[in-house]
Amino acid sequence: MNYALYISRRLSLSMVGKRRSPAIAVATAAVALSVAVMLAAVAVVGGFKREIRDKVIGFNSHLTVSAVFSADGETETPDGNLVSLTPTLRDILDKEEYVTDYSLDAAMPAVMKTPTDFKGVYLKALEGGTEREFISSNLTEGRMPDWEKEAASDSAGSVLLSATAARQLRLDAGNRVDIYFISDGIKVRRMYVAGVFNTHFEAYDNVSIYGSKKIVDELGGISADKGTSLKINTVDFNRVGEFGRRLSDRLAQAYAEGEVYRPYKVETALDRGRAYFSWLSLLDTNVVVVLALMTIVGVVTLISGLLIIILDKISFVGVMKALGASNRALGRIFVYLALRVALTGMAIGNLFMLLILWMQSRWHFFPLDPDSYYIDFVPVEISWVDVAVINAGVFIVIWLSLILPSRFVARISPAETMRYE
Repeated sequence: MNYALYISRRLSLSMVGKRRSPAIAVATAAVALSVAVMLAAVAVVGGFKREIRDKVIGFNSHLTVSAVFSADGETETPDGNLVSLTPTLRDILDKEEYVTDYSLDAAMPAVMKTPTDFKGVYLKALEGGTEREFISSNLTEGRMPDWEKEAASDSAGSVLLSATAARQLRLDAGNRVDIYFISDGIKVRRMYVAGVFNTHFEAYDNVSIYGSKKIVDELGGISADKGTSLKINTVDFNRVGEFGRRLSDRLAQAYAEGEVYRPYKVETALDRGRAYFSWLSLLDTNVVVVLALMTIVGVVTLISGLLIIILDKISFVGVMKALGASNRALGRIFVYLALRVALTGMAIGNLFMLLILWMQSRWHFFPLDPDSYYIDFVPVEISWVDVAVINAGVFIVIWLSLILPSRFVARISPAETMRYE
């Protein structure tokens, strides 16, 4: 039987009578606070990564294929810089098992004008299902237009404006606005503002409005099977770099073998949103610093609590030594006592912070400045794997850290303990 564990479970942590030592309370609180801060740091950074990643993907998709001039750099194809979704190209994409869906993207420059203001933008075709879902989830006014119905009735005249453009032009959902399109000449359309979206990505919101691909094709003189780029989504964003290289190699091979008539360039969302992902990588560094500092705080406070426990139980140490207990067994008793304190603090920290994180994920009661953080609330992502790893790591580090100070009991002799009686 492990009598060290048995005794530690039966031994009280009180100093005098039933009054618990303030040092024990402080050690418990320090461990609880450390674990809570670690969970919050990991969950918040995970939430930021998810939100920023989803926004970048919403505007760019996982992979973007664009056309380039022929390899000699001199011969321009009849389509210019347009991507033609030919049956051969469709067949290539359909055979790539990591591709889940793809759609043509089309955009053209335009100027929106009201009686008092004007603004230069790009009218972009909202074609893919993933992109439509993303914009729909960020609508603040109005509704998503039914462009298929409008196209059937030959009245594809609805657009979606960003909150930035709507604010600058003093427009609301339901208003109409004159839009001047710049192509071979200048064409004017009076279009209906079906809805207003706000993604808090100023770099995109400031220059983008959305309409049907039919009207972009019509105004830009583009056929239905062509676009300015091809947006592709894959089965796993975490492997988007690998998928981008594979698709680039496949298209290069198809061009070399004459399957396609022009070379293509493949860019990943990581390439197109490099500034945002670089910012997120700095957050990872901050998390490592927070985890290290909180671990140090918890360990140092708990070691102090262990020494106080030993001093409190010094007469107990003398009695146990007189009965023949070894220094190693006594050290284990006090390690187990300190681990009781640590486990209590870890349980409190987990329950408190997981409750706060769950409430934040549901109600978003902690706000943020969207101009600085690209989102108007503190995002959180509770990963049970991260929770388990943090708790296991904290427990192991604390256990190893307590072994050395627990050997302090070896210096205590039974005779010296009589002074404390």
